[in-house]
Amino acid sequence: MIRRSRIFRAFRFIAPLGALLALSSTPGVAHGHHPVVVASKADTEGALLGSMIALVLEREGIPVETRLQLGPTQQVRKAILQGEIDVYPEYTGNGAFFHGLESDPAWKAPASAYNLVKRLDAERHRLAWLERAPANNTWLIALRGDLARRSNLTTMDDLAQAVRTSVNLRLAASAEFVESPAALASFEKTYGFHFPRDRIAVQPGGNTMTTMRMAAQSIGGVNAAMVYGTDGAIATLDLVVMKDTRGAQIVYEPAPVMRNEALERFPNISKALNGVFASLSTAKLQALNAEIVVDERPARDVAERYLNQLHRRPGG
Repeated sequence: MIRRSRIFRAFRFIAPLGALLALSSTPGVAHGHHPVVVASKADTEGALLGSMIALVLEREGIPVETRLQLGPTQQVRKAILQGEIDVYPEYTGNGAFFHGLESDPAWKAPASAYNLVKRLDAERHRLAWLERAPANNTWLIALRGDLARRSNLTTMDDLAQAVRTSVNLRLAASAEFVESPAALASFEKTYGFHFPRDRIAVQPGGNTMTTMRMAAQSIGGVNAAMVYGTDGAIATLDLVVMKDTRGAQIVYEPAPVMRNEALERFPNISKALNGVFASLSTAKLQALNAEIVVDERPARDVAERYLNQLHRRPGG
């Protein structure tokens, strides 16, 4: 079932178990306010964005309790709906599954996806979607850099033509990517090609670090990989993402989602977080994720350094 598979997709680069329920608070608790509970999902980017949210709130003098890397999408979504947490980073495209509207074409464009999930969550759950980052963490296909440059392949149209005319392309991808109508099949339908299944090295999990390494190192003849748009190792492994110019995939842009009750207590949160998320392009998130997964730096340290740099910029 698409809804279950997309929301429950395997997490990339999950952090050590000891970090799953890390808790912290600021002295603001003593001022008579219940802390704002900041959570995130159990993946690298979740830890990064959750840390940013917590740090921004702390700098605003807001009492904070963190439950970063709390769990998968379903668990974190349930927690905010039940009032157990107050804010966490979510992706616009997951609104398609939260609200049972997977076939709505609105999810294929950044603005309409954001506006739709923002309206639905406000009306049905009293949840506020703050400013989204202009970074799409959706399913994509990337090629080994030398091959992409030599053959001048930059878009999914280019890849489709190469698949139709060549037997040399071999793809590493998860079983979900191959089997889900929302993933490879959507690319094939949109761009008019069929990737022969005997040229796909199907991996049991959804760990894109595995698929990327296979393509980068030509393991088993693989030279193409399923990736997510903001994966941190794309540039490090010299992979070139094929641009989805026709919008075959649902858009997944991250944004803070917050309970109205908490936002009403601390209305300055919106302004404080909006500027931060608006600054996070796809390239920037890729670079920040790389610091965590490649350079092995703690997510909170990476988030804090970025916020310090952002604050020092003119107008920051």
